[in-house]
Amino acid sequence: MNIRLAEEKDIDQLINMRWDSSIEFDESKKNESYEKFKKECQIFLENALNSNQWFIWIAEDKGKIASHIYIELIQKMPRPGRITHPFAYMTNVYTIPEYRSRGVGSKVLSSINKWIKENKYEFVIVWPSDEAIHFYKKNGYVHCTEPMEYVPS
Repeated sequence: MNIRLAEEKDIDQLINMRWDSSIEFDESKKNESYEKFKKECQIFLENALNSNQWFIWIAEDKGKIASHIYIELIQKMPRPGRITHPFAYMTNVYTIPEYRSRGVGSKVLSSINKWIKENKYEFVIVWPSDEAIHFYKKNGYVHCTEPMEYVPS
């Protein structure tokens, strides 16, 4: 199992995995247009991979992506008296079914945690599903106070 950052050659697999994970957790999405989704996702991934804002970590087994975690760096406003480091927003955490419960996701998360520490990012936030809470807790994550949100109507 090779843990690494995604490259352009991975885009087709990443698109398929995003589609599959969306359908797995919300079957109503299976009636959507795959072609429209693919075009939009292709553009997003090309831009993300060529930026210093998004980092897509993958676990690869013999050329097949088994798991991925997307990280977006969020820049913070500088403040007097300290060096300001960005924080990381974790999203789109997914392991394909045949690789689950084998420690693959934890290996990817461990690599990310090491990278976060080495780069002195301030913290990582993730909004886990109820089913994923145990996964994050066993990898050193703790619950924090829920953020507030505004949803325009």
